[in-house]
Amino acid sequence: QVWQIRLDMHLLNHDGNITDAASIAGIVALCHFRRPDVSVQGEEVTVYTPEERDPVPLSIHHMPICVSFAFFHQGTYLLVDPTEREERVMDGLLVIAMNKHHEICTIQSSGVVMLLQDQILRCSKITAVKVAEITELIQKALENDQKARKEGGKFGFAESIPNQRITAFKMESAAVDTNDVEEQAGEIIAKADPPSEVFANPVLHTPGTAQIGEGIESSWGDLEESEKEEAAEEEGESEAAAFECEKVKTEDTSTVRETKSHEPIVLSDSEEEEVVILEPQELPRKTR
Repeated sequence: QVWQIRLDMHLLNHDGNITDAASIAGIVALCHFRRPDVSVQGEEVTVYTPEERDPVPLSIHHMPICVSFAFFHQGTYLLVDPTEREERVMDGLLVIAMNKHHEICTIQSSGVVMLLQDQILRCSKITAVKVAEITELIQKALENDQKARKEGGKFGFAESIPNQRITAFKMESAAVDTNDVEEQAGEIIAKADPPSEVFANPVLHTPGTAQIGEGIESSWGDLEESEKEEAAEEEGESEAAAFECEKVKTEDTSTVRETKSHEPIVLSDSEEEEVVILEPQELPRKTR
């Protein structure tokens, strides 16, 4: 038997580079989690409550940490840990997951920039330094949490809220005036640039491609000969099945009619018993 662990992420604030933040939060949650202790004797499994035995941590052999790199001007400029505004104007993004042993766990590249070998090697060296720093911070935070729990001090989520550690970007509610919304919208539309050219017909960039969208019918061409034969066989099988079903229905009807034409059967027995004669429509289907 195994334990099934589910990890859910809830974003409190998104100011860019959510991949790195989620990877750090996820690995810390798994390292901080404790499962109930278990003993196995033969086929008997005993799960102990926290009052009976202290829960035990998961077996985590290494901590893969993600480090993101944003590229600008076709890879000329490199930026670590981009913000939300920087992500809007970047040309490409490279995410490297590595542990403190300099083992690369995964690499993900997105965007329109083409990276060279030297650029990837440079990013991997920076990742090794950042992962070592982040791993040290994680281990120190876990040790401080464990020490605070043993001493009976304040810790965890409830302690972080009053100190504004996780609500640093909290914004106070503000009243919004909606009286002149239509006039303001009209002014914005009047000052806006004219819409781009609208194509009435679908645009085929290269032969063999098709555009799928509102108002355009999707067509995948005629079927090949083998596909036509398969479709004809399927259609023939469906017609044969329908004919068999109709034939069974006809035989059922004729059987019911024959039952109606026969006289009721009277059972003779030496002992006096109550005989119940059922009408044909009340008979079970198998008897019909």
